Amino acid sequence: MLYGCSCLQLFIFGEVKLNFLKHKFLFSVFIFFFISVFIALGSWQIIRLDWKNNLILDIENSLKIPPIELTMLNNKNFLRIKTSGDIDFEKQIYLYNLNDSGTPGFEVINPIIINDENYLINRGWIPFDKKNNQEINIIDQNNIIGTLKLQGRKNIFKPDNDLKDNYWFSLDRDDILKFTGKSFSKYIIYLDGNYQFPKPKKITANISNNHKKYAITWFSLAISILLLYLYFRKKNY
Repeated sequence: MLYGCSCLQLFIFGEVKLNFLKHKFLFSVFIFFFISVFIALGSWQIIRLDWKNNLILDIENSLKIPPIELTMLNNKNFLRIKTSGDIDFEKQIYLYNLNDSGTPGFEVINPIIINDENYLINRGWIPFDKKNNQEINIIDQNNIIGTLKLQGRKNIFKPDNDLKDNYWFSLDRDDILKFTGKSFSKYIIYLDGNYQFPKPKKITANISNNHKKYAITWFSLAISILLLYLYFRKKNY
């Protein structure tokens, strides 16, 4: 009888120990899975950081180069250009935006034909009360200096454009085609110069670069979880 009880106790103890080891193994797998994920995310941010630093350096170098004559063959993001063209003031677009001080208003954007190619030119910011005012249409079309930038994608959270009242929230290419009846280069010319209104937007290499901070965050999470796991293992195992 005692022998039978001892065998039962050993069996129960063995089952408990086996379950404990099983859960211990699964818990360890769970922890190291998340540590691996966080390390992978941190490593990806390091790669993105290197890419962003090279991009900023390319932009800075491009902006230092004197403006060159614009042709269809030399279109490049952040290229400084000089040109002349025929600006269409009838299809002038008023794009809602804030100026550098955070004041709401419009960016004035026009179709322009340069060497038989259709471009959009962003001439700068105006306050709301300057909309449709003829004084904002004074520009030397024979001496245009600016910077090329790739047109960005529409933000899905922005409202739809009001084509009837010419009140825009994004440069949606389908809406531009409806409004102007033309297709345009994927590059927008950002005008440079000492114009009062519209006030040209200053193009710089100051673009968001938080990848280092993100990498530190992911690596810190991985290290913190590892240290907690080792402490828990020492206390309980």
